[in-house]
Amino acid sequence: MLQRYSGLHLVFAILSGLLLLFIVAPLLGMMFQTTPAAVSAVASLPEVRSSIWLTLYTAFGATVVFALAAIPFAYLLARFRFLGRRLLSGLIDLPIVIPHTAAGIAILGFVSKESWLGQLAGFAGIDFVGHPAGISLAMAFVSIPFLINAARDGFAAIPPRYEKAALSLGASPLRVFFKISLPLAWRSILSGLVMMFARGMSEFGAVVIVAYHPMVTPVLIYEWFGAFGLHYARPVAVLFILISLVFFILLRLLTKTRKHA
Repeated sequence: MLQRYSGLHLVFAILSGLLLLFIVAPLLGMMFQTTPAAVSAVASLPEVRSSIWLTLYTAFGATVVFALAAIPFAYLLARFRFLGRRLLSGLIDLPIVIPHTAAGIAILGFVSKESWLGQLAGFAGIDFVGHPAGISLAMAFVSIPFLINAARDGFAAIPPRYEKAALSLGASPLRVFFKISLPLAWRSILSGLVMMFARGMSEFGAVVIVAYHPMVTPVLIYEWFGAFGLHYARPVAVLFILISLVFFILLRLLTKTRKHA
């Protein structure tokens, strides 16, 4: 069936093209202004490699650990109606809308040595401030809404009659969750995991307040820009963008594979 295009559609297409240009042009400009030799040179530096590795494993750790609570929480929000449910749904999005430097200050007060959590961690010899665990907490705080919202939408899309039928046949709620609810919502959950990991990996504002050192790559880029200027910071930015794209594409392919499985 052929679609008829009007002048309005042409205006929409032009506006869409301008928007895409706004998104793509700065990134392409940065890529074209950076030579492969410059990217290769910074990739060989130990401090750059260690910052990238730190960024990846702290973001991954935050995603895995907090998913253990975020996924059941999302299920409760999707399946049960209770007093304060809308308030909770609004609170979930707070880390997205508040300034991330403010989020960093909030996290810092929560994990400092004077806080109950900081004192508890002190008995185990852990100081969250300036520690990879603190970095993971900051990353999780700003990125966990993406997982909760995606998982909640995935569970909400499952017809409740599937779970009720299994319960009526004698299956336990735990078995129903792992055998029916979780597999049917897995695409949305996996998409949320990808977004949480990607968002945590790119976080700067909250992380830089909780742990300036050791440096994750976004902080390293800022440090090099302030100390050496654009010429030195840009190759690191390009390298990190390329690595982020590789991980993002691989995870998206995994999501697509699970979708067609």
